[in-house]
Amino acid sequence: MTDRRDHDRGAPPVDANAGSAVRPLSRRRLAAAVAGCAGVAAAVCALSPLVGVDGAGGGRHLALLDLRAIVDGLAGAPTVDAQLFALARLPRVLAGAVVGAGLAVAGCALQALLRNPLAEPYTVGVSSGASLAALLAIRLGLDATWLGSSAIGLAALAGAAITIYAVWRLAQTDGDLPPAALLLAGLVIAIVCSAASMLVQYTATFSETYRFVRWMMGGLEWIRYGPLWRAAVPTAAGIAVLLWLARDLNALSAGGEAAASVGVHPTRARTIGFFAASLVVGAAISVAGPIGFVGLVVPHVLRGAVGPDHRVLLPASAFAGAAFVVACDTVARIVLAPAQLPVGIVTALIGGAFFAYVFRREKTRARLWGG
Repeated sequence: MTDRRDHDRGAPPVDANAGSAVRPLSRRRLAAAVAGCAGVAAAVCALSPLVGVDGAGGGRHLALLDLRAIVDGLAGAPTVDAQLFALARLPRVLAGAVVGAGLAVAGCALQALLRNPLAEPYTVGVSSGASLAALLAIRLGLDATWLGSSAIGLAALAGAAITIYAVWRLAQTDGDLPPAALLLAGLVIAIVCSAASMLVQYTATFSETYRFVRWMMGGLEWIRYGPLWRAAVPTAAGIAVLLWLARDLNALSAGGEAAASVGVHPTRARTIGFFAASLVVGAAISVAGPIGFVGLVVPHVLRGAVGPDHRVLLPASAFAGAAFVVACDTVARIVLAPAQLPVGIVTALIGGAFFAYVFRREKTRARLWGG
């Protein structure tokens, strides 16, 4: 078997989704792609808190001209603008950036691990398992205990962890972890969790049902710094692991046998990548609820712009995902002002149309390849 260093020096791997060889990576190309996405993310995150209406729904807009009042208020002279910025807008933008980065990177990794261009966090069942656990926490009234509002987030994270283990055990075959088995196991677990969620909703009161529906839409309203940092730590850890695994993802996207031929252990790489991606998804859901399609839209758009090399695609996806969710949340705050839409509705509308486009394109490609 070829040593891992031969893989680093050898011919570039082939991306299964793109159908073309990965171009040799240069520092200039890496820096340009990542810097471009980082610049867009920084601009969106800087402008977003200055646009929209306040959390009270009073219709008061915070414009760019109020920036001096914000600076003066943060410097020591309390102002309404400064309080609105620091306590409502800033944590919401930071949460959107963390959630967007995590979901985009997880989706990008799952597409390589499962060798499926339509793969994203929902397809592996993690979102459904985390949602079920959160609904159970609401139904049991755990947020009324000493844990407070953190109970729902912690329950979602625990549900994601249990689902990860269940899917992994169900998909494992003779010590191997085939991509098709992972995908099918994820779909089975997702169906079971969705059915269980409907059962929980059926036994709930009217007020609990409203909370269920509202949470399932996914949103960033009333985010506080405590839950945000608790989600940011596992998200950053999972992203770091996936970045470290980028070369292996390049090889795995060409298939397990091709990966093994260049010194990559397919089962070990899939296991590490699957658990890291699922950890990121669970952390994102714990703070924002199930926000869909981010892991599908962002990697696909970037794959056409920066290429299929995961050493570029993963960090670019992190920044672009952050910009995407923050921008969608800004639209959700202003499109029906002073009312505010859950950001999950906006991402679902965009992602649903994009999913149909990708599905149509992949079906056409399969027909062409099939003769």
